[in-house]
Amino acid sequence: MNEGKFLPPAYLFASLASMVLLSLFIPLYALIPYPWNATGLLPLALGVALNASTDNVLKKHDTTVKPFEVSTTLITTGVFNFSRNPMYLGMVLILIGAALLLGTLSPLITIPLFAITMDRIFIFAEEKMLEKRFGDEWKQYKTNVRRWI
Repeated sequence: MNEGKFLPPAYLFASLASMVLLSLFIPLYALIPYPWNATGLLPLALGVALNASTDNVLKKHDTTVKPFEVSTTLITTGVFNFSRNPMYLGMVLILIGAALLLGTLSPLITIPLFAITMDRIFIFAEEKMLEKRFGDEWKQYKTNVRRWI
């Protein structure tokens, strides 16, 4: 099953590009002046590290990283112990970091739009698939771990 035409990284890169364009052409308000905008490097680095860590965990357990492919294992430890969707969380952190680096108000609108898009296009369907595949084990995990953080 392939519900979405584009994979999440395409949405991430499109969001990053729109943030840059918004900051350049419709900055609205300079929120964080130089050099304080460099604080954006922290969430950006955390997001990259979280995505790399999650990818490694998925590969270690020999399960899919691609949306809408059937998972072979329900992973509930490591990064999955604090978020059911650590890769999407990592992408949001990357966007937060980019927004801070850009330092203007307008790129911030991209972050909730991205999160809502990921939730509606990917997370909702993925979690339905996990519930169908892992049943009670998924339901128990879902009650103990939040969707994002």
